[in-house]
Parts: sequence; C-alpha cells; structure tokens
Amino acid sequence: MNPDIIFIIICCVTVIIMLLYYSRRENKVTSVIFGAFTGIIALFILNRFNTDIPLNIFNLGGSAVLGVPYVAGIVLLKYI
Repeated sequence: MNPDIIFIIICCVTVIIMLLYYSRRENKVTSVIFGAFTGIIALFILNRFNTDIPLNIFNLGGSAVLGVPYVAGIVLLKYI
C-alpha cells in the first residue's frame, strides 16, 4: 500500500474519533472551540519561544483537531 494513502486513512480515522468524542459532550460547540483554540495557542506559544516546531498547515490542523495533547506529542517527538 502507498504510504500516502495510509497517512490519509490515519488522519481520517483520527478526525472521526474526535468527532465521535465531541458529539458525546454536553456542550458540543463550546468543547470544539475550546479544544481547537487551546491547541493553536499552545502551538503559537511554542513557536514564539523559538522551539524548532514549525508553523505549517499540518501542525495547525493537528493542533486544531487534537488540541494541546497533539502539541505536547510533537514536542516530545522533537526532543526525545
């Protein structure tokens, strides 16, 4: 199988899991906005302090969908 197809499948599965998670929350819209906002802000803060985490469309999308745990994960992957 093509690695690009596997990557797209994994991204789609992740988005579906997050949609299921947010659909079970009591305040759906507020939870989505808060999760995306905190993830993007955490990514911008890391970028502001000159860590080597780039601001690109993949990292912005990941931090918007998965929030702060995504940002923590890329920091761990970068420095371990």
